[in-house]
Amino acid sequence: MKKVALVTGACGGIGQAIVHRLHAQGWAVALNGFNTQEAGSRAVVELSGAIYIDADVSNDVEAHRLIQETVAHFGRLDAVINNAGIAKRIPHADLDAVDEELWDLIMAVNLKGPWNLARAARAHLTETRGQIINNASIAGLVPSGSSIPYAVSKAGLLHLTRLLAKSLGSEIRVNAVAPGYIDTPLTHEWTDLREYVAENAPAKRLGKPEDVAEVVNSLLQMDYVTGTTIPVAGGLQLL
Repeated sequence: MKKVALVTGACGGIGQAIVHRLHAQGWAVALNGFNTQEAGSRAVVELSGAIYIDADVSNDVEAHRLIQETVAHFGRLDAVINNAGIAKRIPHADLDAVDEELWDLIMAVNLKGPWNLARAARAHLTETRGQIINNASIAGLVPSGSSIPYAVSKAGLLHLTRLLAKSLGSEIRVNAVAPGYIDTPLTHEWTDLREYVAENAPAKRLGKPEDVAEVVNSLLQMDYVTGTTIPVAGGLQLL
């Protein structure tokens, strides 16, 4: 029987790359997005056996439904890839540009979403000795990122990764990836940042969604690694 992975935020650049990499490795994949039914339906046409489930992971009831529908369809769950996230470029010094609604939205999706899914998936992942991989950011490691609330949400996600890894022990492994600038449709127009990365990153190139997917795939195979964060940033975290 194929192992089953749920990938949230599966219709974006990084999510798509993760889905395609896991599918190519023989995983059965459940794709998740929120109000992205059209893109999700197109995506599963190219992936034999894959399904798309529309759900808001920041809502606990929706997160539980997402897990239940995935398990009902495939009969098991081996990995949850928490990739869904929200980012908006706001200069860090412009505190007044971050209103309460935006702060709450970013925290709900980027931090509470993975928490909701960890709780909803725990029993199923325990049965398969499965794992959780959280897509964070180097903004959670160093004072950078598209905005202050985004960076804070990712720092929280990295600590949540460590706490869950310790709490869930041998039953479920929990790790994180921390991308730097990744060239996706969302970030492609951030010209100043693209130029900075190309010129200053030790790797001397822009990050690609496939770079993140490669590390996610590798973590899924590392049976003795938990509570770890792997930067996928071409060395940007060193600057």
